[in-house]
Amino acid sequence: MKSFCMVKKVAVAAFLLGFASFSTASFADETLRIVSWGGAYQKGQSVGIFQPAAEAMGITVKEDTYGGISDVKLMVKSGADKFDIFSSGAGGCASGGAEGILEKLDYSVIDVSNHLPGMYSDYCAGADIFSVVAAWNTETYGDNGPRSWADFFDVEKFPGTRAMRAKVDSQLEAALLADGVAKEDIYKVLDSEEGIDRALDKIRSIKPHIAVWWTSGAQHAQLMKDGEVDMTTGWNGRFDVAKLDGAKVAYDWKTGIMDWEGYGIPKGVKNKDLAMKYIAEMMKPEYMAEFAKYITYGPTNKLVYELNLMEEARARQMPSHPDNAKHQMTLRTDWYAKWRTIAAEKYTEMMTE
Repeated sequence: MKSFCMVKKVAVAAFLLGFASFSTASFADETLRIVSWGGAYQKGQSVGIFQPAAEAMGITVKEDTYGGISDVKLMVKSGADKFDIFSSGAGGCASGGAEGILEKLDYSVIDVSNHLPGMYSDYCAGADIFSVVAAWNTETYGDNGPRSWADFFDVEKFPGTRAMRAKVDSQLEAALLADGVAKEDIYKVLDSEEGIDRALDKIRSIKPHIAVWWTSGAQHAQLMKDGEVDMTTGWNGRFDVAKLDGAKVAYDWKTGIMDWEGYGIPKGVKNKDLAMKYIAEMMKPEYMAEFAKYITYGPTNKLVYELNLMEEARARQMPSHPDNAKHQMTLRTDWYAKWRTIAAEKYTEMMTE
């Protein structure tokens, strides 16, 4: 046992030494621009990942916020040059790759050999794992809020105002789960316009009770802090941060739709090579472990767990912890690559009709 511990300590020490001495070339005076979602999420990224990675490389990284993959598309199509790297959910990256607006990532530069299965794609290097959940106001329902998507859509059992995302991502899956479709069959049903319409009809059934169509994580967290709605779809980490800040909010992992966030590069940016090296730096487990201190989004790099870079109590708060993951379905990027554009158009029509 002692010899095992000694080997482990040596392995960790060697890893940390390699981490500290990453750069073999100077990137001094070089600048990258990265965009993300703002709020508590980007604060965690900035403190835990963006700025420490920039410092390790000796470069400058300037941060801004954006509105999602549609902003990447507008930038590329217009020939503008506003940012070099963007943070995106897997579905957005999948559709952007399918539309030809993203650079294919070079995995001879970016090391994802220690990533969990499925947590990266040709166009997006996974950085953290989050879950879309149904959260409720505990002042309205106490501990007896919606424990399933069927509950979220049941306006008689759970009267009150709702909020849903103004973008299609994970909302159709939630609607079909509420409509009785098994987790393993969700994407079979959604693999047709008829299936998409079925999900939209389910959302239409509660549309009079949807008070807000939210557009950002900061917004849906604020909705719960202000008690503006009784329940909402949203991201687990945002709710956890809001709760620490006094929000009366709770959720159940049984409503979880597990997804991952990663980094992509818009097609044609001048700083592509440096952006690729910067993404490679951000994939290191030290940054992911530090980021997870600020928001409950789990690492995609399994070395975080193997090297004990995260305390067990914190690990159990992550969506990807086995005790939490076993209740959830996982978002499929191949569906978003194929259907997101059509589904998004239909979803927008449904919201505005």
